Amino acid sequence: MTGPMTDTRPLDSATVLDWFRQHGRHDLPWQADATPYRVWVSEIMLQQTQVSTVIAYYQRFMQRFPYLQMLAAAPVDEVLHLWTGLGYYARARNLHKTAQLLCQAHAGEFPGSLEALEALPGIGRSTAGAILSLGMGQRGVILDGNVKRVLCRYYAINRWAGETNTLKHLWQLAELSTPATNVAHYTQAMMDLGATVCTRSKPDCTRCPLRSDCQALANNQVSSLPVSKPRKTLPVRQIYMLLCHQQHQVLLQQRPDKGIWGGLWSLPEFSDMDTLQAWASIHHARPEQNWPVTRHTFSHFHLDITPVPAIANAVHIAEPQPGLCWYPLDHSVKLGLAAPVKKLLQQLYDDRLIPRSPDKHSTSLL
Repeated sequence: MTGPMTDTRPLDSATVLDWFRQHGRHDLPWQADATPYRVWVSEIMLQQTQVSTVIAYYQRFMQRFPYLQMLAAAPVDEVLHLWTGLGYYARARNLHKTAQLLCQAHAGEFPGSLEALEALPGIGRSTAGAILSLGMGQRGVILDGNVKRVLCRYYAINRWAGETNTLKHLWQLAELSTPATNVAHYTQAMMDLGATVCTRSKPDCTRCPLRSDCQALANNQVSSLPVSKPRKTLPVRQIYMLLCHQQHQVLLQQRPDKGIWGGLWSLPEFSDMDTLQAWASIHHARPEQNWPVTRHTFSHFHLDITPVPAIANAVHIAEPQPGLCWYPLDHSVKLGLAAPVKKLLQQLYDDRLIPRSPDKHSTSLL
């Protein structure tokens, strides 16, 4: 059951704006000189990712690509390199595609309509609303995770927000509550309210400007809302990764554009040891003892990785076939790497290239 689907009371936007002026976040790096480009990059990075994590990535990204045209002209490998560790790499590929499309078809400018923004790769309805409101000063409606949480509690919506009908209702409520003026401040205020007060765990209802009308608070449902996504047991997939190395470099393989870690450079991957050993033999590498299994968890499955170091025959080290490259372990080449691959390369660097000393810390590579 949900809260009353006929409930069309807008929340008090004036109260939210008053709260924002005193308690909102006003010093986030993308709030300074809030152009459509800067807002867009921040919104894409913030999808599924905490602000505290995004800030450093955003600052490095903007230092390298301060303008849309610079991003469009860059090789996608460099974009993925700056995204390494942030996850959900399709976001970075779509960012690059959209920058190129904007330069090719829109004279390097963001279109000023919701429909045109949503037509661009990687820009959904909420991101488009954020670009309009925060970047252009137009009325745009957002419904990110923070806003969903505020609305689910305020209206006591007792169904998972990902269900089609519930999501449609939440959009109706978001549209209804978004004011015609001060929309940029209201948009940021709602995100801040969800991020700092109406938090997922231990929300601070005593500081909430909407507490007097919050149905979840009135009905003692704050701790049970919003309803969590129905849990499923995650399947486990097992793979072997080959760390074929020699002369301070390791052999990497580029992954297909689609699928997990799409377009990133990774270690050659195999479903079993026999296949790995056959491939290593063809490439003149001698596998050594396996490292302990390491687990990487995605939203829909666990990936158990068995790393297998192997020494390549120096005589046969040359320019490899397309889709393979010798990657220097000093990190002097900028490539996009999946997070677990980055960790394994660090371990290889530490174990093989830096002498251990009881009174010195090993140098960090990545």
